[in-house]
Amino acid sequence: MSGAGRSVAIPGNSGADALARTLIANDVTVCFTNPGTSEMHFVGALDRVRGLRCILGLFEGVVTGAADGYARIADKPAVTLLHLAPGLANGAANLHNARKAHSPIVNIVGEHATYHRELESPLAGDVAGVARPFSHWIHMPNAGDDIARAGAMAIAEARRRPGRIATLILPADLSWSEGGPVAMSPPVPLQSRPDQHAIRLAAAALRCGRRSMLMLGGRATRGEVLTLAGRIAAKTDCRLLTESNNPVLQRGAGRTPLQRLPSTPVEAAQSTLADVDDLVLAGAKPPVAFFAYPGRPSFLTPEGCRSLVVASPEDDVEHALRALAEELDADGCEPIAASYDPPDIPRGAFSYDGIGAVIGALLPENAIVVDESVTTGRRFPVHTANAAPHDWLNSMGGSIGFALPNALGAAVAAPDRKVIALEGDGSGMYTLQALWSMAREGSDVTILVFANRTYEILIGEFQRMGSGDIGPRARDMLEISRPTIDWLALAKGHGVEAGEANDLEELAVQFRRGLACKGPYLIQVNL
Repeated sequence: MSGAGRSVAIPGNSGADALARTLIANDVTVCFTNPGTSEMHFVGALDRVRGLRCILGLFEGVVTGAADGYARIADKPAVTLLHLAPGLANGAANLHNARKAHSPIVNIVGEHATYHRELESPLAGDVAGVARPFSHWIHMPNAGDDIARAGAMAIAEARRRPGRIATLILPADLSWSEGGPVAMSPPVPLQSRPDQHAIRLAAAALRCGRRSMLMLGGRATRGEVLTLAGRIAAKTDCRLLTESNNPVLQRGAGRTPLQRLPSTPVEAAQSTLADVDDLVLAGAKPPVAFFAYPGRPSFLTPEGCRSLVVASPEDDVEHALRALAEELDADGCEPIAASYDPPDIPRGAFSYDGIGAVIGALLPENAIVVDESVTTGRRFPVHTANAAPHDWLNSMGGSIGFALPNALGAAVAAPDRKVIALEGDGSGMYTLQALWSMAREGSDVTILVFANRTYEILIGEFQRMGSGDIGPRARDMLEISRPTIDWLALAKGHGVEAGEANDLEELAVQFRRGLACKGPYLIQVNL
């Protein structure tokens, strides 16, 4: 067995250089990185080849979460650069969220040199095995001059609607070997479209006078597709609903208002759907409970409710709603739209309604809100429904540690828009390193950390599961006090300016201060 490896190409002509040039040629221009030794030749290529913005994350969960946020707002892939199987594993939770959100992402994961892999060195691992649950496509090229073509294939796979995760495994010796020419991605295939029979059935259900609801998901919650839903609702008087969590939900004044299906408790979701006879699904999945609970159903629709699919999450939902609007003769209808009627700024002690009202009153136009407020934020949708127009992003996969890195990625994708991260203190601790990247990049993000010093949602879940009384050992697993987490100190340590609020008046002052900043600003909301 030879340990000499492959000869090293002249810098600028390596497989890594060919891959970097291929990314740029295919309009993939942002790379969120946390590299190691096996990726050093690709790091060198990124340094030489102009046109790629490289953003360092201090933890791989920040890298993958930022790529998710970027993809949602830019509507195109970013690249992640990760180190071997352990690095990819560290980023897996936010890749899970990204996969559920149908976010296009290209993972480039370094691997040991081909001749070194079999030696079982300390960092050797099964990269493809780690990638498999979170990737739609996995490939490892077998020669340096094949890397560019493999990169172009990865980009094409990521761009397949509604969005996919492609993982390209990059052995170190292929990076330093002679590369090939730049490769262009092949055309992306069209999404499947529903047949006219499904459209006619849905139209008949919406116009027949039964209690009907049109439930939207995926790309149906934004842009022209959302407007089409507003026209259909104006024509048929059907109710509009969206899934509990959405990749991008466009809302506020002038936009078609959508009610969100409550995620918990199960009874709230059942109540929302209780009187529905016909549920028409456009880009949404049939509604099911987040978890199984003793004595409670998994399916949330009432007995006897018909579910009619005009477009699955993988289908062309815009085409489906255009066809449905045409079938209903709704094209000329004025879409229903929310008025601009923000709440007054309240005073006094904190309440969930009061916090929501402060946010709704001060939310700037065209803001991007990244929401992982969990328990604190359950009433926020009510108080922001008639605020200035904005985009609202949720965690699609439910894996916590989502909001801070997602807000970083959204800010990179839209540097001219204010990004607001609504974060629970427990969730924020998973990926607080995102604060450092925000400070380094000057990201225009205002962060509200709701410091209740517990996993508040889990206390409720403990009770809903019928797990008995919460004893001292159980409570120790559900609280995050002793010691109290100091987010002001954490922000300062990561280079982020910060303040705190102890009542609604202070929150309004601090929120205005954060919105006026042109870089990151963190507010610890002491509940």
